[in-house]
Amino acid sequence: MRAFLGSQAVLDSKRAKLLHESAHLPQLYVPRRDVREDLLEASDHTTHCPYKGDASHWSVRAGDRTAENAVWGYSEPLEEAAWLRDHVAVHWNAMDAWFDEYDEVRGHVRDPYHRIDVRDSSRGVRVLVDGEVVAETDRPKLLSETGLPNRFYIDPDDVRREVLGPSAKHTTCPYKGVASYHSLTVGERWIEDGALLYPEPYDDARRVRDHLCFHGQGIETEVDGERVE
Repeated sequence: MRAFLGSQAVLDSKRAKLLHESAHLPQLYVPRRDVREDLLEASDHTTHCPYKGDASHWSVRAGDRTAENAVWGYSEPLEEAAWLRDHVAVHWNAMDAWFDEYDEVRGHVRDPYHRIDVRDSSRGVRVLVDGEVVAETDRPKLLSETGLPNRFYIDPDDVRREVLGPSAKHTTCPYKGVASYHSLTVGERWIEDGALLYPEPYDDARRVRDHLCFHGQGIETEVDGERVE
């Protein structure tokens, strides 16, 4: 694993470890010696975790770039987290780029136990806003993803195009790719970023390319006549 701030490699490690912790994304920890010490500046900032202990923090200064409190570590971890001694973690969004081997990774570190499956379905799916149908299909793509509820993705030909409006929002999933969004206008109701799609999905999600998935306050999804929470 490698992480860059500007042109500087802040960490470069072949000994990274992945911590799985309830209700949190997986967190990468690397031996302290795999981080550029000359780029670190000790901080007064500290944090406490009831499961790991008290953490010290460091800022990263690379050329004219500074990432405040971007690195943290447990010099005296609790007994059950003793393996964290002499390891540090780096805030993902504080760096400009991350690489797993030579593949750039976006969003957050990839979990090798995470899985995505996409299947063709013949289930009847309707998407409604205030009781008005905005999409209806009997050929959805069903996407199952570790730790998340099943999602139905709908072919754009089965969506009322006139309800789709522009959105500047983009999000990144390390397993599916970069998502684009549409806002929805249905009657007097406007729902910001109510539909997402992946124009260039990664391999595991390639079958939902350009299909729309709806979510948000005021949007209801029915599957075979039953409402899905």
